[in-house]
Amino acid sequence: MAILEPSSVLRRSPLNRRHLQSHGLFKKVGENLLVEHYANEDGTFEEYKQAQVLAICDLCTLPRIGFKGAGALAWLKSQNITLPELPNTAAQQNNAGLAAKLSEQEVLILSDVFALNQDVNNLSTKADIEHQDCDQKTYVLPRGDSHCWLAVTGMKAAEMFSKICAVDLRGHKFSVGSVAQTSVAKTNAVVIRNDLGSIPCFYILSDISGTEFLWDCLLDAMVEYKGYPVGINALHRLIAEK
Repeated sequence: MAILEPSSVLRRSPLNRRHLQSHGLFKKVGENLLVEHYANEDGTFEEYKQAQVLAICDLCTLPRIGFKGAGALAWLKSQNITLPELPNTAAQQNNAGLAAKLSEQEVLILSDVFALNQDVNNLSTKADIEHQDCDQKTYVLPRGDSHCWLAVTGMKAAEMFSKICAVDLRGHKFSVGSVAQTSVAKTNAVVIRNDLGSIPCFYILSDISGTEFLWDCLLDAMVEYKGYPVGINALHRLIAEK
């Protein structure tokens, strides 16, 4: 797949400058531009190995959307979205996307990391058509504009989070599909466990205005474990190894 410049697309990650400083190479994933890998091509395998131990990946340009209101859950079910039974849990969709129930009236929808499913785009279009009627009691939350999306992977991830997050994210306390609305590095965040293959993975969504601060705090917390940023190819490979 062709390597592209961030200036070739309208939507760029808030971390774009960080990636350029780290010699990130970009590629299209669906209609979205993400870091493929950093430095040279020889580093791709090393990033995959690093992602098994401890790494961070920027997913800010991947599609996501939220819905809130008394009618939100019923409307999403009518759109064939599989919802978890309990708040603060997430359910994987048949197309590998994710639906996280944040309360009895709020749901967050995430794309898969290959950006193959069209749930976010389809729901956004459908909502524009159907929600002109206020009786729907469902309101769109543009999470792609309001929240950053980072992924932290690796067997050391939960141990690293113990330094900057009050919630115990170890596997026996925070299993796959668990959601925590908590503080990460003194920043309000939604943390979702969504393992990639056999490797623990935590999605972090937080106020997009603080993306650079959160990224730097996470990297600082990773120093002890020699963690560092990886491109999307490393995450794709983790899934392929399932």
